[in-house]
Amino acid sequence: MNNVSIKAFVLVGLLISLLIAIFVSPFASSYPDGLEKVAEIKGFLEKGEEWVLWKLSLMPDYSIPGSKNEKIATGLSGFIGTLIVFGVGYGVARLIRSKRSQHKV
Repeated sequence: MNNVSIKAFVLVGLLISLLIAIFVSPFASSYPDGLEKVAEIKGFLEKGEEWVLWKLSLMPDYSIPGSKNEKIATGLSGFIGTLIVFGVGYGVARLIRSKRSQHKV
């Protein structure tokens, strides 16, 4: 794969991920995931929600503070989360690439 096709592959992948985050995530199951269900059954779910970082979260429980429409808030938080994960991954890839190019010289 040359550089142009890798960039196109990454951009198409990002676009597909964003579309899924926006249009599919609002229809995800409202039931708790496995870890949350176990915490609920074992009675320590509230302890996890008392965690300080949880209270500082920008999008707690896939919601946008102030948004009244839950499905739009979920899609928007999925969009923002996907961009953040992509940005972190892209940054790490750039760091690794620059380290490798320094070692080749």
